[in-house]
Amino acid sequence: MADGMSAIPASVLRNLADKLYEKRKNAALEVEGIVKQLALAGEHDKITAVISLLTNEFTYSPQANHRKASKTAWFRWIFCWRIDRTCSGDCRLVRGSVTASGGRAYGCQSDQQIVPPVINSFSDQDSRVRYYACEALYNIAKVVRGDFIVFFNQIFDALCKLSADSDPNVQSAAHLLDRLVKDIVTESDQFSIEEFIPLLRERMHVLNPYVRQFLVGWITVLDSVPDIDMLGFLPDFLDGLFNMLSDSSHEIRQQADSALSEFLQEIKNSPSVDYGRMAEILVQRAASPDEFTRLTAITWINEFVKLGGDQLVPYYADILGAILPCIADKEEKIRVVARETNEELRAINADPAEGFDVGSILSIARSELSSEWEATRIEALHWFSTLLNRHRTEVLSSLNDIFDTLLKALSDPSDEVVLLVLEVHACIAKDPQHFRDLVVSLVRNFQTDNSLLEKRGALIIRRLCVLLDAERVYRELSKILEGETDLDFASIMVQALNLILLTSSELSELRDLLKQSLTYQHASSVIQSLAEEDINVKFLVQLDKLIHLLETPIFAYLRLQLLEPGRYTWLLKALYGLLMLLPQQSAAFKILRTRLKAVPSYSLSAEQLKRASSGSPYSQISYMPSGTQISEDGDMNEESRNVHNGINFTFGLQQFANVQQQHHIHSKSQAQSRYSSTSASKEAQRPEEPRRPSPVPDMSRPPSRSSRRGPGQLQTTWARC
Repeated sequence: MADGMSAIPASVLRNLADKLYEKRKNAALEVEGIVKQLALAGEHDKITAVISLLTNEFTYSPQANHRKASKTAWFRWIFCWRIDRTCSGDCRLVRGSVTASGGRAYGCQSDQQIVPPVINSFSDQDSRVRYYACEALYNIAKVVRGDFIVFFNQIFDALCKLSADSDPNVQSAAHLLDRLVKDIVTESDQFSIEEFIPLLRERMHVLNPYVRQFLVGWITVLDSVPDIDMLGFLPDFLDGLFNMLSDSSHEIRQQADSALSEFLQEIKNSPSVDYGRMAEILVQRAASPDEFTRLTAITWINEFVKLGGDQLVPYYADILGAILPCIADKEEKIRVVARETNEELRAINADPAEGFDVGSILSIARSELSSEWEATRIEALHWFSTLLNRHRTEVLSSLNDIFDTLLKALSDPSDEVVLLVLEVHACIAKDPQHFRDLVVSLVRNFQTDNSLLEKRGALIIRRLCVLLDAERVYRELSKILEGETDLDFASIMVQALNLILLTSSELSELRDLLKQSLTYQHASSVIQSLAEEDINVKFLVQLDKLIHLLETPIFAYLRLQLLEPGRYTWLLKALYGLLMLLPQQSAAFKILRTRLKAVPSYSLSAEQLKRASSGSPYSQISYMPSGTQISEDGDMNEESRNVHNGINFTFGLQQFANVQQQHHIHSKSQAQSRYSSTSASKEAQRPEEPRRPSPVPDMSRPPSRSSRRGPGQLQTTWARC
């Protein structure tokens, strides 16, 4: 520093720090002359001393005038556009030397001294100092060109901040410097993209619009340089580019989209791309609240699924988690691309041995079953079916994790969803053990959720009968209900199952099987046994339903059999038995009586009536293919009365009586409990009043419309064919 002060007169140094610009300018010209003479004389040590003097006493001075003086004196006039002349050809270069930071240093020794102070001045509080710093570095860059690349990261960081400077003049100067630096970098072979990327990645999260424009500009420029592999580092700044797609500035959104489109095209043409890291970013961006960002992300995912191959196998679950919600997006373009991507992904038959995680895919599909969007839930169920068909063993090993979710989905408000859930259940239930578990779980769900049985019971049972064989389903349900201790629930379930059996087109084959197996004699016996039971409102409601069912097209064959009363005497007796159980004033009584009046009496002989009333000898005997002797009325001869077509009717009738007895005891117990609680309540409220007997309901009157549905009764709509 002493050499520097000895080279520059004190008066010149005072003028360099003067408040007046003209004095600083003149002093700078004098310094310029002094330095030029030193350079021509080869006194580089003194030049270094001058630089140190200006740096320490002026550039880093706390006084603004001193800092301005340093730019005016040396950066602007001495080491700017004349530096190539002062250094001439004998300046001491340090190419290839290692700097203290570990990077490689290039350029003139003078550059190593003067560039850092200039960069430091970019953050000066005084806007004029920042402006002069831009001007100084611009002139230095014009002279040394690629030799100052060693300072690129510091310069880039400074320019990034200056691009958003509050002073428009500083912004303008920074733009000019930025264009020059870009030109230098594109023609330089010393630029290190590896050292630059960490800084770029850090700055990509800045929200300032000016900074964003600055960053996109640099990304575009660097990507245009053939020797710089920006595509290889795309995962480092891809998220930042996607973040700019939702910027409030249309220009920034457009620039970011243009850059992304160019990179996507490069990906399509590149033989080696790191799809995995970028897939993670795209999955997150596919859930962006911004519509344009979602569309761009899902478009990229679509291309990745087509191009990625084995690289994307470990990311299939994450990708599926991004696609399924977009299938129900409010924007049609997004829905279209998402559906296409979903189909592409499902068409890939990946092997678990290759890293395909079936459990993760199942987890995603299970979580999406709770989506508020029907389209998403439907596609999630399609994935269940796909995985069951391709990887059944792996899916069944995870059954405990998904079974309850699939059961809950039966309560979905969408019929299409419920039908698809049943298809998945049916696919699982191909195995006998899983079939049993399904039916048991289904009955328990009906028991705990009355609304499920009421709203979805018919749909569920009918569809399962189609998918898993109606006879098999009904046999399993019968076994479960036979051991049911909750008699009220069992009664409701039996009523519902009977109604489905008698009215649903899906169970027509089972009805045909029952026609071949059951007999009117057995029906008559059951009706006769009902005489010993209490005829209550619930019972009458069920009789009412039965009478109306007999008038539907499904029972047309039975009504036609009434044209031959001599042949179907037990049918006639069964119907008359029902008529006798009904109150005479009820609508059901009138309907059945009207029907029976239409039976032709001429074909019914006295002998046939006698046999029907006594329950003995039967009409003409015919032979079934199995060899069992059956009357045309469905009567069984004495030898085959106990067992017919695999059905033990005698045991069945006894079992029916036992169940009826259990219901009778249960009803009596409930009545006593209600009576006791009611009596105790009345006694506590009005102890002085005498007890009055409860009025006996008039059972001769038909039940009112409101009384036809008891507590927990299944609501039904008559099937009309």
